[in-house]
Amino acid sequence: MLKKILKITAIVLVVFIAALFAIPYFFKDQIKAKISEAINESVDAKVSFADADLSLFKNFPNATVAIDKLVIINKAPFEGDTLVSLGKLNLNMSIKELFKGKDEPLNIQGITSENGLINIIFNKDGVGNFDIALKDKEKTEKEEAGKPLALKIQNYKIENFTFRYIDQGSKIRMVIDSLNHEGTGDFTNSKLDLVTKSTAKVSLDMDKINYMKNISLTLDAVLGIDLEKSKYTFKENKALINQLPLEFDGFIQMVEAGQIYDLKFKTPTSSFTNFLGLIPSAYASGLDGVKTTGDFTVTGFAKGELTDTTVPKFNIAIASNNASFQYPNLPKSVQNIVIDTKIINETGILNDTYVNLDKLSFRIDQDVFSAKANVKNITVNPIVDAALKGTINLANLSKAYPIKIDKPLAGILKADVTTNFDMTSVEKSQYENIKNAGTMSLSGFKYTDENNKSMNISTALVEFNPSRINLKQFDATTGKSDISINGVLENFYGFMFKKQELKGNFNMSSKQLAVDDFMTSGEPATTKTEAKPSEAMKIPAFLNCTINAKATTVLYDNLKLKDVSGKLIVKDEKATLENFKTSIFGGSIGLTGTVSTKEKVPTFNMNLGFNQVDIAQTFTQLDMMKKIAPLAGIINGKLNSTIKLNGNLDAKELTPDLKSLSGDLLGQLLSTTLNSKNSTVLNSLTSNIKFLDASKLNLNDLKMAVTFDNGKVNVKPFDIKYQDIKITVGGTHGFDQTMNYNLKLDVPAKYLGTQANALIAKMSPADAAKLDNIPVNAMITGNFSNPKITTDMKSAVSSLTTQLVNQQKEKLTQKGTSALTDLINKNTKAKDTTKAAATEKEKNTQDATKKASDLLNGLFKKKK
Repeated sequence: MLKKILKITAIVLVVFIAALFAIPYFFKDQIKAKISEAINESVDAKVSFADADLSLFKNFPNATVAIDKLVIINKAPFEGDTLVSLGKLNLNMSIKELFKGKDEPLNIQGITSENGLINIIFNKDGVGNFDIALKDKEKTEKEEAGKPLALKIQNYKIENFTFRYIDQGSKIRMVIDSLNHEGTGDFTNSKLDLVTKSTAKVSLDMDKINYMKNISLTLDAVLGIDLEKSKYTFKENKALINQLPLEFDGFIQMVEAGQIYDLKFKTPTSSFTNFLGLIPSAYASGLDGVKTTGDFTVTGFAKGELTDTTVPKFNIAIASNNASFQYPNLPKSVQNIVIDTKIINETGILNDTYVNLDKLSFRIDQDVFSAKANVKNITVNPIVDAALKGTINLANLSKAYPIKIDKPLAGILKADVTTNFDMTSVEKSQYENIKNAGTMSLSGFKYTDENNKSMNISTALVEFNPSRINLKQFDATTGKSDISINGVLENFYGFMFKKQELKGNFNMSSKQLAVDDFMTSGEPATTKTEAKPSEAMKIPAFLNCTINAKATTVLYDNLKLKDVSGKLIVKDEKATLENFKTSIFGGSIGLTGTVSTKEKVPTFNMNLGFNQVDIAQTFTQLDMMKKIAPLAGIINGKLNSTIKLNGNLDAKELTPDLKSLSGDLLGQLLSTTLNSKNSTVLNSLTSNIKFLDASKLNLNDLKMAVTFDNGKVNVKPFDIKYQDIKITVGGTHGFDQTMNYNLKLDVPAKYLGTQANALIAKMSPADAAKLDNIPVNAMITGNFSNPKITTDMKSAVSSLTTQLVNQQKEKLTQKGTSALTDLINKNTKAKDTTKAAATEKEKNTQDATKKASDLLNGLFKKKK
């Protein structure tokens, strides 16, 4: 009996488990249909989701409907903007909901979602992109009872969400990132207590000014919710801003015009530890063991209505008096800390908000630093009145506060500056309305980065004037380099507060400038074999300045440039070089052109002038010149040249991409000598053309024109004079060293073998002078290390033979004609004379043919 019971139980269990697997397949299409129907009947937007699955195991005994990649895209006037994007959306419901009829709504008890984005936008007309509900109220009321989905929430949870709020009219941008939030409560009741937990990071920008950046927020709260009155009351709560604790009391209520606020908040304690907790964790460490004296409090309230035209009145007070702190294991403390700051709105009009930093001061050892500032008229035209005064020994900062830096700082910062300005004047560069005065200096500054590159500023002095900031002196060293800079900065406040261009005009001088000292590199290796790739180099978009530069020596790659001078203009992510000159390779180079990093692939366009530069050094040390003309080790002497070139740059090193190079070159060789033994091409050429001796080639004052594009160099035909032979050279070669050149030689007959010379010696000077030069063609292919030479020497010899034969025929014909004329004139022995002439002509023709044959045998080195 027991066995039967166990057997039946096992069968039932198997059937039940099988049913749990099978049921989702039966109801999947029904669930997808109801979800699609619910969405389409509710919103006026483009909605899509990848798939919808049903699971009975995930939250058993409840069922879970999982929707993948739900996306809601706005229609006009926000056409194409993403309103909502959810990586995963889970709807929890009772299993019995699956067995409801087609027209019965499904009751949703719980919602969870992850990897979501909510993107709220208000355009300049005040229209929001979230208003996507269908507007047909009559239809909505009729179908209220037949909704495919109904919410009876017991709990909800969202993980890793991003919430963006952008108001284009007021220029407000808020981002809540890494948002995790969950709540538990019975929404089937009109009044409930909702237990919530929330964490997030908040950033806030207003009118291009950043007020918060990745501020960590934590809130655990019990909210008393009255759904009928739309009222939310803070009951039990604990909030953290970074590590600053706050407690809230009061309520928020939703009304037709907006929201009603009646909130109070305060720090639960008055310890100065609260202030240290306010500092972002990226710049701070734990608070355990910190010794503090004095107090720090944050108190405030917000009361009133938030509508389209009003904000609640509020007052936030931040105060500390004669406080101090010292971290464990650090030798110094910060003393005499005074903070007195208020943010106040007394009217409910946002523009009437003002900020008073009446005092901020502290002391480290004997160095005292203080500041004060007032900001008002914040939304229409903010007016700022501020002052800084004091001294900070930078070396003491890391001794008094656990700053996260790899190497300690050093240097003395002194400031005595006052400023008064309004943002409208800053935007319009109305410098007459800006009042600046004072000086700021930095001396003995030393900083070493994670790659052990150090920057040492011996002296930096800045003077503040109403219209500009004067950099009176800046002397620094880094690596092998030293620099001295002075000049003026314009529009400094526009750059700081409005992200406008930073304009300037500077003079820079250096005894030695190593370019590598100023190049960015990849992030340090995380292991011995793995390093993070370096970032692409960019010319800053905000920079608009002119630099007049002089340097005794500039070290760039393997080059050593002397007496460098010129003007550098930086604007619109482009650097323009004007009249740059340098001494190098025993001569000088002039340069003008541009480098642009505005596009994804940086580009350059340059004009260079080489004057009396050493050929061997130029074509050995410049990779670009090696590719254009591989002359290193072959030609010694000087070069004058103009080069126009353009192409792409490597994004990380800003060095030319030779594959993209195009341009042209005009050059002239001066005082040159030839090392023909070092040239495989010349050796192969002289092996095939015996009468050429490359060491006797004269290249002095040789001029040539070259164009290059797509990795190929085109050499326009040019002439070389070798003894009494004219040689015309032209063709192409590639940056990959392949080549295709044609040589045309205009060769006198005497060079075409010993027999040719013997025959010419027997000819009368007049006959020898009548011989035409013989054209000889040679073709050079292959590559520079393994050339292939072909010539048409045989056809050249045939041409010479034909020329000799024709000359002899013409000469004998003239002789026979002359003799015949004499016989006719004398009227004697005509027949005998004619026969003799014919016989003589035939004999001479045979002699000429024999001599030509002898010549051919001599050219090909055969015996008679």
